[in-house]
Amino acid sequence: MGVKNSLRGVLILFVGFPCFTTCELTYFRRNFDAKCTSKPKTAPASFQVVISMPNLLRISIALTLIFFAHVCQAQAQLTLSTAAFAPDASISAENACTGDDHSPALVWSNAPQATKSFSLIVEDPDAPGGTFIHWVAYNIPAQTNSLPAGVPQTTQIAGGGKNGINGFDHIGYNGPCPPPGKIHHYHFRLFALDSALNPADKAGAAAVESAMKGHVLATAELVGTFER
Repeated sequence: MGVKNSLRGVLILFVGFPCFTTCELTYFRRNFDAKCTSKPKTAPASFQVVISMPNLLRISIALTLIFFAHVCQAQAQLTLSTAAFAPDASISAENACTGDDHSPALVWSNAPQATKSFSLIVEDPDAPGGTFIHWVAYNIPAQTNSLPAGVPQTTQIAGGGKNGINGFDHIGYNGPCPPPGKIHHYHFRLFALDSALNPADKAGAAAVESAMKGHVLATAELVGTFER
């Protein structure tokens, strides 16, 4: 909406610019131009200054800069990354059940300005019994842009936010632990929300996703793989 309003203002100013200029010039020549038929008999000096060409140019430049700032912000997308593995690459054993089973450090950026909280769901859609949930976290504060490695399996997350219940019926994160055989894909899904959530205590993914309906401003996804 902000982009549309900014664009409208810039277009109106540029379309009206020739008329304002003509009005100013023809007023001093006492020549009533047909394109600008309505002119006061006297014009205050302050009005003449406002509609002068240098000021119109300054206003045009300022509005153009505002417009492009809104466009850049609108085009920026929420991103999620980790130093633990590259996108679509193998997840380390440190972050899986074959190792320390610690959550990887996560970093995100370009959240919408209206963001009030974040939610995070990690899932394996390749699990034999259907999509399996490895981590649920919600009500992460809007000012937060990262989670450290090894977030403890406690209800409260240090710095704000809550851990929910995963598919192992544990609180917090449990990493990849697929049966031997094929490669599994693990989707780390981050949601920027326009409000905090109020699901039941120790909520699972279904409860958090239900509470998020109608509140999602942006999403980001990071995928890693694992096999045994």
